[in-house]
Amino acid sequence: MKRTAKAVWKGSGFEGSGTLSTPKSGVFNQQPYSVKLRFENEDGKLGTNPEELIAAAHAGCYAMALSVGLQKAGYTADTLEATSVISLDKDGEGWSIVKSEITLQATVPDITEEDFDKIANGAKAGCPVSKVLNCEITLDYTLNA
Repeated sequence: MKRTAKAVWKGSGFEGSGTLSTPKSGVFNQQPYSVKLRFENEDGKLGTNPEELIAAAHAGCYAMALSVGLQKAGYTADTLEATSVISLDKDGEGWSIVKSEITLQATVPDITEEDFDKIANGAKAGCPVSKVLNCEITLDYTLNA
């Protein structure tokens, strides 16, 4: 299985801008991105940045992996609401992603805290996006019956 995304950048690093596209799915079609959108949290401007996309990918991958793990153990979640916060810190002359903090609100009927903890942490370690990230990954969850 392969997935494709395309980036086009025009202009200098700080003043230039680019677009991101996902040709096959069409979810992104020339979605704007720039240094300002990435580092200055430019409010009111439509666009994205690589870290936001990584956060979305990690939250989505984690929720899906947890759902599959729960199903394999005989449980079905009513709701899994996962949020990933990606931390980008200065690293010498450049930047590094240093952490992905996953916060989860889960409603899973008839599961023990012990079983849930084991499955939730297994999904954290086992989801493909977790495996590719070279940073600290934390999980904080609330389980509702």
